[in-house]
Amino acid sequence: MDILEIINKKRTGGILKEEEIRYVVDGYVQKKIPDYQMSSLLMAIVLKGMTEHEIITLTKYMLESGEQLDLSQFSHVVDKHSTGGVGDKTTMIIGPMVASVGCKVAKMSGKGLGHTGGTIDKLESIPDFRVNLSEEEFFKNIEKVGLSVVSQTTNLVPADKKIYALRDVTGTVESNALIASSIMSKKIASGSKNLVIDVKVGKGALIKTKKSARELAKLMIKIGKSYGIRVICLLTNMDIPLGNNIGNSLEVQEVIDILANHKTGALTDLCIELSSYMASLGLDISYKEAKNRIIENWNNGKAYKKFIEFVKAQGGNLENLPKSRYTYEIHSNISGYLNKIDALALGKLSMHLGAGREKIDDKLDYGAGIVLTKNIGEYVKKEETLMILHTNKKLENTDKLLEAFKIEPHKSQLPELIYEVIS
Repeated sequence: MDILEIINKKRTGGILKEEEIRYVVDGYVQKKIPDYQMSSLLMAIVLKGMTEHEIITLTKYMLESGEQLDLSQFSHVVDKHSTGGVGDKTTMIIGPMVASVGCKVAKMSGKGLGHTGGTIDKLESIPDFRVNLSEEEFFKNIEKVGLSVVSQTTNLVPADKKIYALRDVTGTVESNALIASSIMSKKIASGSKNLVIDVKVGKGALIKTKKSARELAKLMIKIGKSYGIRVICLLTNMDIPLGNNIGNSLEVQEVIDILANHKTGALTDLCIELSSYMASLGLDISYKEAKNRIIENWNNGKAYKKFIEFVKAQGGNLENLPKSRYTYEIHSNISGYLNKIDALALGKLSMHLGAGREKIDDKLDYGAGIVLTKNIGEYVKKEETLMILHTNKKLENTDKLLEAFKIEPHKSQLPELIYEVIS
């Protein structure tokens, strides 16, 4: 087969045959197809899309590019995934919550994609935290702690690992076909038969519209069903950042604030909802009973204790989280109600500050990012601080950053948190 013919076929809207998809996946993993040709094909897929059959086939051959974990020795296993958002640190909150009620959370996560942060980057900002565990260590932590989060290994879905990194730096992140095949190949390989997916929708997400999110959710549910996996998808708001902190170690600090200090707000509410659906699947109990158990363990400190246990089991030390050298306060130039925060603008700003990757080999500044000091719906006085920037870079001309905030004389209705639950 000829990779150029396959690229041109997809570029002109053609439907790829099963053997063509297998040729591409195998060829890229075996380094017979170079990055520049693979990125051309990925761009063609972004522009022309793929049929449902093509996507299921792509998932199949990505999955078969490596090994698969067998978690059948464990009971009550459940997994979760987020399609990526600004300030999305939900895994670090939800994992301990769900493990504290008796589920086993076995999760394989990725690094950041574009302006959205990756769970692995956030965990690696914790000094000495190990994301590369052997299978034996991974299983031991699942059994002992009830929770383990590891980086995608070279043995599990190597095709996705390579394609995932390439998409991040070639403008080919936003595609339902590529998102679905990436998520589901990883999740099937990870071995859990119960999965909750947080499908982010809005300006700060990879998926911009509810219609596209709904299509993606139904596609992932269908892929899961064909592999005997129960999948629940929640379509959630990503027009505003998740929580107040954006950036790796800053987000770890917010996780501690929520679990240890019981910080409330939209992020906490979302995590309780996602955790409840996970516990319902994992323990095979009603959503209502699951939610009661989750809230109880959040309130009594068991969820935070589980987080500490999880961090220690993977070698992490929560003391001396990385900090950047400089901080810059951005003040409001008017008084009024904060009615909108542009999540996409702040995600891109955080990446520019050093918290994300613009090139494939960029090194992260783990202390870089943003701390929002005001929330949607709050009244802001002129000259009050709206956010604090953390970075190792010297910044100038920060006035235009105020464009990310919409401050008006009257308070508008608070945005919805969860749009829809699909199962």
